[in-house]
Amino acid sequence: MKRTTLIILKTLTWIACLSVAARLAWGMVTNDLGPDPSADIAFATGKTTIWLLAITLAITPLRRFGASLGPPLAAQFNSLIKFRRLLGLFAFFYATLHMLTYVALYSGFSVAAMESDIAKRRFITMGVAAYLLLVPLALTSTTWAIRKLGGKNWNRLHKLVYAAAICGVIHYWWQVKTGVITPLTITVVLAVLFLARPVTAWLQRRKARATVAA
Repeated sequence: MKRTTLIILKTLTWIACLSVAARLAWGMVTNDLGPDPSADIAFATGKTTIWLLAITLAITPLRRFGASLGPPLAAQFNSLIKFRRLLGLFAFFYATLHMLTYVALYSGFSVAAMESDIAKRRFITMGVAAYLLLVPLALTSTTWAIRKLGGKNWNRLHKLVYAAAICGVIHYWWQVKTGVITPLTITVVLAVLFLARPVTAWLQRRKARATVAA
């Protein structure tokens, strides 16, 4: 991928990722977030977090799929890796906004209220767990951290993203009312991505064995 193309695509990625925050900020300024602004902010930031995590998780299966298509397309699909860290950090950014919405607007910065909620309300417990799993991933997203940890240890640590995604989906399901199936779409998408990873890895190994045998 040419440098100019990469810069343009990354710029568009920044714009797309920031559009949700911009909409919320504009809504707060113009008082146009609906009858329950706190709920609107919480829903928008939470939904954006889980979808950005899904997009991040889709990159490895897509790269492996692209590798099976031959050199010209494989190089294009492989370029997706250049966006994974950016998307992952934006997922953490929105997760942080989601957490701050709860801490500031729902708990009023009351430690006692937060402790009570975490102990008694299971969807909050699961949400906090999801966020805590993302924290070490964000902190070790730099090139320096990769060098200090070593590639293998870094990869092992960053598998926590799967646990975070699962906790996030459970948090979503437990938050909505009984009978509401809004979280179903992202649940199916994540299930497909979780299945795609071992399948594409197996196909990649099969192709490598076939190449060696030939």
